[in-house]
Amino acid sequence: MTNPLYDQLFGKHAGKQTPFLLFRDGTVLTHAAFLEQAARFAHVLTEGGLKPGDRVAVQVHKSAEALALYAACVQAGIVFLPLNTAYTVDELDYFIDNSGARIVICDDGSKTLLQPVADRLGAGVETLNADGSGSLSDRSAAMPAHYPTVERSADDLAAFLYTSGTTGRSKGAMLTQDNLLSNAATLADLWRFTAEDVLLHALPIFHTHGLFVATNVTLIAGGSMIFLPKFDQDAVIDLLPKATAMMGVPTFYTRLLGDERFNRELTGHMRLFVSGSAPLLAETHKDFEDRTGHRILERYGMTETNMNTSNPYDGERKAGTVGPPLPGVELIITDPDTALELPHGDIGQIEVRGPNVFKGYWQMPEKTAAELRDNGFFITGDLGRIDEDGYVQIVGRNKDLIISGGYNIYPKEIELLLDEQPGVLESAVIGVPHADFGETVLGVIVPRPGETPDPEQILQVAGASLARFKHPRKLVIVDSLPRNTMGKVQKNLLRDAFKDTFAAG
Repeated sequence: MTNPLYDQLFGKHAGKQTPFLLFRDGTVLTHAAFLEQAARFAHVLTEGGLKPGDRVAVQVHKSAEALALYAACVQAGIVFLPLNTAYTVDELDYFIDNSGARIVICDDGSKTLLQPVADRLGAGVETLNADGSGSLSDRSAAMPAHYPTVERSADDLAAFLYTSGTTGRSKGAMLTQDNLLSNAATLADLWRFTAEDVLLHALPIFHTHGLFVATNVTLIAGGSMIFLPKFDQDAVIDLLPKATAMMGVPTFYTRLLGDERFNRELTGHMRLFVSGSAPLLAETHKDFEDRTGHRILERYGMTETNMNTSNPYDGERKAGTVGPPLPGVELIITDPDTALELPHGDIGQIEVRGPNVFKGYWQMPEKTAAELRDNGFFITGDLGRIDEDGYVQIVGRNKDLIISGGYNIYPKEIELLLDEQPGVLESAVIGVPHADFGETVLGVIVPRPGETPDPEQILQVAGASLARFKHPRKLVIVDSLPRNTMGKVQKNLLRDAFKDTFAAG
C-alpha cells in the first residue's frame, strides 16, 4: 500500500529520534513524536466520518500541532485546505461553502463566529490554538500513535489553495500529490538541502512558500526547522547562528538590513538565503550582499504551480531576475493575443508546463479551460521576458495582482467594497511601491456628482470586512479615472501617477 506524498515526506522518518522542529525556548520535537501526533489527528478526523478526498478547512495559528494536522490529512488521504489567519468570517463563509469542507478547524476565539457558518453549511467544527490546546488535541490524546496510511496515487488531490481572479471570485486551485512531491524533490536537489540542514522558518504555513516549499523541502531532505510563530526580528537574529538556511519574503530581508546586528559575523556560517512571494528590489539584493557577503537566491512560483524557476545555487544569481526554469519545468513567453511563442528578449505572458502545474480550479471548468491549455501549459497572468542567458525577468502582471509582504491581493475584491460606500461613484485599486512590503494597496475613488465621500469612514468599513493585509493604506479622490478607447480603466497610468506616494516607506 503506497501514499507517495506521505511515504516520501513523512513516513520515511517514522521512529527517528532526530530533531525535526526546534523552538526558541529550547524545546525540541523529534520526527517520531511529530508523526505520532499526526497519527492521532488522523484518527480523530476519520473517526469523525471523513473519507479520502474530503476537504478540511483550517484557519489556525502556526504551531507544531498545525503542521501535524497537515501530515495527518496527507496520511488519511484528506484534502488539506489552509486558510489565511487574517480572513474574516465573510471571506471564510465562501471558502467553506465552495470547497464543501466537511470540517472546519479554528482557534477557540473564532469558534463562536464560525459555528453558525459551519452549521448552515453542514460542517463540523474543532478547535486548535496556537499553544496546541483545543478540542482537536483533547480528542487526539486518547487515540493510537499509529495510523494505517491510506493508499493514494500521485494524481490524487492533496491540497486546495484558494486564489482569486480579477472578477473577485476566489478559485480553489487543486494540487495533487505529484504536484507537491515533484516540486519538493526538485528544490531540495537544486538548493542542496540535506539532513544536516537547519532551516530558520519564520513564514506562515497557510501559504505555498511556508508550507509547500520550506516545510516540504526540509522533510524530503530529512533536515530540521527552527520553527518561529512569525517573523520576529530579535528572534531571527538570536537564532540565525543555529541555522544553515533561511527562506523569506523581501520584507524579512529589508527589516534585517535595518538592524545593525545583522552583519557578516552573524551570517558567516549560513549557506543559503532564499527570497520569494514578492519581487526583491535590486537595491535590496545589492545591499544584502554588501552587508553579509551572501547573494540572496530569488525564485518564482505561484499558487497554481508551486515553484517554476530559481536562480542557481552554483552560478550567477542575477538581481532583478528569478533565474532559469526548474529542471523538468518548461517556461515560454507568448503573445497574449495570438498565444504564439515569442523569441528570447521579447516581453509577453509567461506560461509554464510541468509536473508542478495544478490539476485545475475546483468546480470551475470554464476558468480552468481559460487558464490551463489543452497542451498542459498554464497561463500565469504574469508578464516577463527571458534574457540571453535563459534567466526569467518578471516585468509586470496582466491581472493587476498586488503582492504586498508576500500576500496576494486582488483589486476587484476591494473595488467592489469601495464602490458600495456612500458618495463613491467608482473606484480603482492599484499596487504602488513600498520599501517594506514591496507593494501596498492604494485606492483611487471618484465621487458621485455633488457628494463628498469620507475616506476615513470608508477605511473603517474596509477594516471590518477585509483581512488586514488587504486594507488600502490610503484613499485618493480624483475627478475621473483614465480610460482607453474601449472604456477600460488604464491602471498603468494610475500606477505611474501615484508611484511615489509611499516613497519614504
